[in-house]
Amino acid sequence: MAFDYSLDYKQIDFRESPELYRVGRGEQGVLMVEPYKSEILPHWKFKTPAIAQESSDKIHAMFLDYQKKDDFVGMDMARKFLQMGYTRARRYANYPGGKKYDNDGNVNDREIDDEKAESASIFEEKWIQVREDPDYLKRKKQHQKKYG
Repeated sequence: MAFDYSLDYKQIDFRESPELYRVGRGEQGVLMVEPYKSEILPHWKFKTPAIAQESSDKIHAMFLDYQKKDDFVGMDMARKFLQMGYTRARRYANYPGGKKYDNDGNVNDREIDDEKAESASIFEEKWIQVREDPDYLKRKKQHQKKYG
């Protein structure tokens, strides 16, 4: 089920109202769900492999902390930020400045940036780890069954 864009997400505390949260596809809603966005976003960086490693380690630690606190929404948001770290770093690895399209809507030529590709790989490893975590998968299924 997709996000309900008729809701004013900026006014909802999803920690207090997890029943309003919908998992969505991929990274959908990652920058709309509070208080998690404000908690995780400051740690989300991928400029260099060293920065990506520190960032992905921190976000993974947050995932584990949300897990300990029985906070599925936090777990899923950490998963989304790890996924977004991979996809954005991959975009910057493939296209200078992260610009896939030119001003006319044509796809720019790829110019692989090995440093950003390594950053993407670092995030991808953590993203796969959390999205395949058996406890995460169980909680995701339970949340979707209970709330949609």
